[in-house]
Amino acid sequence: MGKIGVLLVNLGTPDSTKVSDVRKYLREFLMDKRVVDIPFVLRWILVNLIIAIFRAPKSAAEYRKLFTERGSPLKFYTEDLTAMVHKKLTKDYAVEFGMRYQSPSIEEAIKRLMVQHVSEIKVIPLFPQYASATTGSVIDKVMEFTKQWQIIPKISFVSQFFHHPLLIETIFDQAQPFLKAHDYDHYLFSYHGLPERQIRKGSVDKYCKLGSCCAALGPKNQFCYRAQCFETTRLIVDKMKISQDDYTVCFQSRLGRDEWIKPYAEDTLKKLAAEGKKSILVFSPAFVSDCLETTIEVGEEYKENFIEAGGIRWDLVPSLNTESKWVDCVVDMVK
Repeated sequence: MGKIGVLLVNLGTPDSTKVSDVRKYLREFLMDKRVVDIPFVLRWILVNLIIAIFRAPKSAAEYRKLFTERGSPLKFYTEDLTAMVHKKLTKDYAVEFGMRYQSPSIEEAIKRLMVQHVSEIKVIPLFPQYASATTGSVIDKVMEFTKQWQIIPKISFVSQFFHHPLLIETIFDQAQPFLKAHDYDHYLFSYHGLPERQIRKGSVDKYCKLGSCCAALGPKNQFCYRAQCFETTRLIVDKMKISQDDYTVCFQSRLGRDEWIKPYAEDTLKKLAAEGKKSILVFSPAFVSDCLETTIEVGEEYKENFIEAGGIRWDLVPSLNTESKWVDCVVDMVK
């Protein structure tokens, strides 16, 4: 028997902060039919003639704030995580990582596994909560590539891990230095947003109403992204032992004019400031690696907006990155 292949997949990042590389990344990302789920012709016009042209220079400037000497945190933390997971597993495993968009690609990572004569492949998309635009897209891409083979090994997927105990423990641990140093007026859990239509498309028996139906997780909404976000939050606040009045869940990174899942992060932080909340600790439990959406959007832009609205303190809990319990969590999912 050959080794067991493990493929860790993160979202992806531009190869550099050059406008041309950012534009290339945006085009690949937004042309994914699971990300921008509109007819191909309209998607092509919107992405290639409008968004990629006008948004790339601004996004490149944001990426320059994020990139370090090692490049993109999302990429080098995923690389480091892969090495640490590989070290914790036995020699019977081969571990590689790929990005859904840009490099190293999923195809390249699978090829690296196959030359090591793996007998099966376990794919772990590094997105705790399932969404068609993230985990679904990774599964789609893996199947698109491997369906061309004459011999297809056993391939399995971890489609969600929003409630994994080690995930919750790591997030809780990451917050401890902040909780010990300061008393906060409120806690904010900010998740990446999705168009409401994508939630409805995946609804079982039209169960999802994008409201109180997310208050509890059950058979009909077990794959609902919004419901999973609320469940992750409940598990974290249970460990923190805080009341329902002490925290809020919101969703960030809207694109376009369509309705996205609510409440919106931008509106929420202004509302909290107006209510007299002066100090807030923010969590981003949809992201396992520091990236543009956490470090820059939540950590800097939202902080500026909150202070302008009358707030005083805005602290962001770091992502999981390469924390030891998070490494153990990935190893546990592999085994």
